[in-house]
Amino acid sequence: MAIRGSNSSDCFFMEKKMNIIDGKQIADEIKSEIAAKVKSLLDKGKPAPHLAAVVVGNDGASLTYVQSIERACREVGYISSVYKFPETTAEEELISVISFLNEDDEIDGYILQLPLPKHISSEKVIEWINPKKDVDSLHPSNMGNLLLGEPLFVPATPYGTMLLLERAGIETEGKHCVVVGRSNIVGKPLAMLLSQKSAGGNATVTVCHSHTQNLQDVCREADILFVAIGKPEMITADYVKKGAVVVDIGVHRLPDPDNEKGYRICGDVKFDEVAPLCSQITPVPGGVGRLTMTALLLNVMKAYEGKK
Repeated sequence: MAIRGSNSSDCFFMEKKMNIIDGKQIADEIKSEIAAKVKSLLDKGKPAPHLAAVVVGNDGASLTYVQSIERACREVGYISSVYKFPETTAEEELISVISFLNEDDEIDGYILQLPLPKHISSEKVIEWINPKKDVDSLHPSNMGNLLLGEPLFVPATPYGTMLLLERAGIETEGKHCVVVGRSNIVGKPLAMLLSQKSAGGNATVTVCHSHTQNLQDVCREADILFVAIGKPEMITADYVKKGAVVVDIGVHRLPDPDNEKGYRICGDVKFDEVAPLCSQITPVPGGVGRLTMTALLLNVMKAYEGKK
């Protein structure tokens, strides 16, 4: 698996140094810890944590994600509830559902699956979410607390990324971290977490995006490169310096007639080309995506413990 045109020393570097970070194994370890905590709660006669999900419409990706939430809850012993509504649901009706969830003492945390239909204002509905049950950290107050370094909850994907770094033993202090992507749910909060004055932070962080000039040059300066740009296999070997850690946060389903499923899953990084250069790299699937759900489960437990 050498880069085209690479010399023998590059191949030797790949064989001896490159290490694939197993997100599935890390996620399984954390879920086992959560399951043990739930069992202890049940043994004491206490209820299990309860996570609810609200879905409006029939977006395939959203429905698949909610199904994975239900599965993950079963694995650790959580209670899960799903509130599904048709595409035509009125904004006022959705707000009334959010208000109901805010007041339901049996529900510890809930998520509002995005995107919402165009006739519903996501910003308006999100403002109705109780921040203490906002386990997806969408509410402005939770995002503000994250900026201040005092988050109640951390968005699941950045939180999962930080868990992956911690469990894989990847040190960030003093390192130059480059984050490619500036979304409100991944790029921006991840950059804040990496730069915060605490364990798992203390990095020098550069945030890049589609309008960054000389993007390849900036990325090649990274000790740790985080990619959440949302473009399949955009990051090639030209973006990565030898020995860097590469964390691929993107996930895409691309048509593939040679695959029996008719598609293949890939990330924002061209794995086969980039991996030989890296000291460590996350695969897609099997990398950060596995930790996103785990992080959500941890947020629910935090909401549960804060309420009790």
